Amino acid sequence: MIASDVDGTLLGPSESLTGRTIATVRRAIEAGVPFVLATGRPPRWIAPVAKPLELTGYAVCANGAVLYDCGREEVVAVHGLLAPELLHDIAHALDKALPGCRLATERVGTGADHEMRNFVIEPDYHNPWGDGEGRTAPRAEVLGHPAIKLLVSHLGMSSEEMADGVNALFDREVDVTYSSSGGLVELSAHGITKATGLSDVAERLGIERERVIAFGDMPNDVEMLRWAGHGVAMENGHPQAQSAADEITGPAGEDGVAQVLERWF
Repeated sequence: MIASDVDGTLLGPSESLTGRTIATVRRAIEAGVPFVLATGRPPRWIAPVAKPLELTGYAVCANGAVLYDCGREEVVAVHGLLAPELLHDIAHALDKALPGCRLATERVGTGADHEMRNFVIEPDYHNPWGDGEGRTAPRAEVLGHPAIKLLVSHLGMSSEEMADGVNALFDREVDVTYSSSGGLVELSAHGITKATGLSDVAERLGIERERVIAFGDMPNDVEMLRWAGHGVAMENGHPQAQSAADEITGPAGEDGVAQVLERWF
């Protein structure tokens, strides 16, 4: 099984898939090897990557909190929801530790919540990938429903600085990671990672972890790179990801994933 992060791994600075990467991934799929996206992205951001690659299998989304079926375009499983009570407690602690931070929550609506917008932000929340997405609401509404992920932004700090401050606050209640250095950290239920999501996929497909190769570039990929039989970090990746990997490939902008997969496909 092949597992790959998306942003900074499959996608380079152009934020689009190259012809070389598309062709290599398609050859792997044609050879019968499952290709699984493992990303911090929510399910609604999967189609622009899955469709060009012709992926019809699973995607591990929201850093392991959601298992998504690309072919059927539906959520298969949700793991580790953060309850509103816990979200409020976390927000109270964050206000003291990171004055001026702004919050957002990522949800997966089901049943009666089907019409609920899944990304809810409070005023002045900043997204490093560009603002303009999400329903703006008061903090009470942002934190008022179970969430798969709490996002914390701060314009005056780097993600590394924020993570250091937030990690000191919580002991085994939530896990803190980040996939960008632009002043954004992501909090998930303790023990929910891309590795746990891929373990679920591997079990469903009957694949041993030793037969999994995984690609990533940021701290939210560390557990996945360690879990896989062979972990590959990008040359342009974060030092934490590189330290966790068995191999360093070329940067995303030079088709680093394809460079490795072309050994077999």
